[in-house]
Amino acid sequence: MSTDSAQIHADAVAISATAQSGFTAIEKPAYEDYSRCVHCGLCLNHCPTYRLWGKEADSPRGRIRQMALVDEGKLEIGDGFITHMDRCLDCRACETVCPSGVEYGKLIELARGQIEQKHSRALGSRMLRSLVYRSLLPYPRRIAGLARLTRFFQTSGLESLTRKLGIARAFGMEERLTLLPRIDSKFFDSQLGGIFPAQGKKRARVAFFAGCIARVTFTALNDATIRVLQANGCEVIVPKDQVCCGALAAHAGMRDVARGLAMANFRAFDVNNVDAVITNAAGCGSTLKEYQQLFPMPGDELAQADLFSRKVRDITEFLDELGITASMRPTRPVPLRVTLQDSCHLVHGQKIREAPRRLVRSVPGVELVEMPLADHCCGSAGVYNVTQTSASMSLLEEKMRLARGTQADAIVTANPGCILQLRAGAAKFNTGQEVLHVVELLDRALASN
Repeated sequence: MSTDSAQIHADAVAISATAQSGFTAIEKPAYEDYSRCVHCGLCLNHCPTYRLWGKEADSPRGRIRQMALVDEGKLEIGDGFITHMDRCLDCRACETVCPSGVEYGKLIELARGQIEQKHSRALGSRMLRSLVYRSLLPYPRRIAGLARLTRFFQTSGLESLTRKLGIARAFGMEERLTLLPRIDSKFFDSQLGGIFPAQGKKRARVAFFAGCIARVTFTALNDATIRVLQANGCEVIVPKDQVCCGALAAHAGMRDVARGLAMANFRAFDVNNVDAVITNAAGCGSTLKEYQQLFPMPGDELAQADLFSRKVRDITEFLDELGITASMRPTRPVPLRVTLQDSCHLVHGQKIREAPRRLVRSVPGVELVEMPLADHCCGSAGVYNVTQTSASMSLLEEKMRLARGTQADAIVTANPGCILQLRAGAAKFNTGQEVLHVVELLDRALASN
């Protein structure tokens, strides 16, 4: 028995075996879900935190064991339990290799939801979490306002000054500043409410989900997504009143916030009158497809969640199914050697692996070179690179070593968070590689026509 396993066992013995469950009755990790884990250990080498630290308590099966002990009343929701749950990236690589079909992503989010209900974090942590998840993410105008302040910080010379004077280093913020996304000069918000006609024969009518942070940091990507959809015969509607998907809140255990955001999106999207709801963010898409998990009780809200989720498609998934039209084929090749980094919530959450590869290979002149361990997490994981920066940077260093080894000119991926992380890695480790979304590569091919 490992040291971590022995500690978990000792903690369990210290609490009466007759104690009631440490979880509340509603929205808790359920026995029928966590008991499917047979503790075979096939997940271990695919878990980023277990590979980093080699600790059983920081592996999927170790975390599931801790959930079971809390449910049995043998372990408290205390600092140890919270630390191990917080250290998880929720990359869901364990799901891909699990022979028992354990829905680990569902379990870790429910466990974090229980922490939110049952445990009072340190004051500073509570204030920051409330600010981000309750006072910022649900309000697009506040996000835009903060983005404008951030852009002023980035373009006025203040950011350079904080680095030059060592202020960022003194407060332990130097790595985090590197990861801070560059704010766009023009936000995508100006496109909300727009309808963009299909080019050529109309093949589909879709609604575009623009994200929240992406609306102020990835305007170019969102514009490219619309252009590529139009070129492939899609009429694109951008619903005006859409809000954040709720993924970050759900991952953090703020399930009430995520539910509220989901319900706002139900009202914003007329899913009955479109063929699909398209997202270019794998992390958003995974949550959008799993909205049903936010509504544990049967009723109208669960029915709306089911209807909405059945319409959601990742942009790579949708284009692969629809097929690239002749108008998308460049008249001259796009000479580029690329490697692909699988976005965790695309390959493990949505089980989409080959679609982005087929799209990349469809561009004449592009050579796809497979990266070893392409489906291992880059360390971004929502806000993980901010909350667990050291672990995130260790994972990023390994990822960039593998990317450099491909001798590719560019790294392509399918999630804005991964793009930010990989761009920071390319700069930090001097790989000289461009980082693109798959759809940006397709847009580049379109531009060469």
